[in-house]
Amino acid sequence: MSKLTLARAKEILHKHVTEEHLFTHAAAVSAAMGAMAPLYDGDKDYWEAIGYLHDVDYEKFPEEHCRHVRELLEPEGVDKEDIDIIISHGYGLVTDEIEPQNDIARCLFTVDELTGIVHAYALMRPEGMEGMSVKSLKKKFKDKRFAAKCNREVIKQGLTMMNAELDAVMQCCIEGMTEHQAELNLPTK
Repeated sequence: MSKLTLARAKEILHKHVTEEHLFTHAAAVSAAMGAMAPLYDGDKDYWEAIGYLHDVDYEKFPEEHCRHVRELLEPEGVDKEDIDIIISHGYGLVTDEIEPQNDIARCLFTVDELTGIVHAYALMRPEGMEGMSVKSLKKKFKDKRFAAKCNREVIKQGLTMMNAELDAVMQCCIEGMTEHQAELNLPTK
């Protein structure tokens, strides 16, 4: 099997997802993962592909999220390791099947929720992602009423798994998502 690419991930996701907000979320997580990759000597395109494909089963199986990833991705020729990484982002939340075991899996677990906060904040700013600072984002992060569905405890758990600081991961999310803000339906200059 060949290494998963972003182009291939997009092709696969479009077979299983129709809801626009899920494509936007896929793009946000993909952008954040691409920005995280260099910190771990990861292949940017591959990390973006994993991020893009992470919710492949969510639309069809929202109550059983992460439990149908294997059945959707194996016929597409996606490697078992890649499938396991994708399933692991739901560890302790929707499945206990696979714990995040490596850098890419731990990053995916963490940025999945964090990108929701970043995106919500960008939507309320007239300039979108442009000029967003970690300091201002942290204020929104601390306000549990803001983007209330984004689980801060999951983000903190992920940071612990990664042995990373919130500021550094937020900065990566900001940088990655700024680079892709048009794809995220955010205002651009």
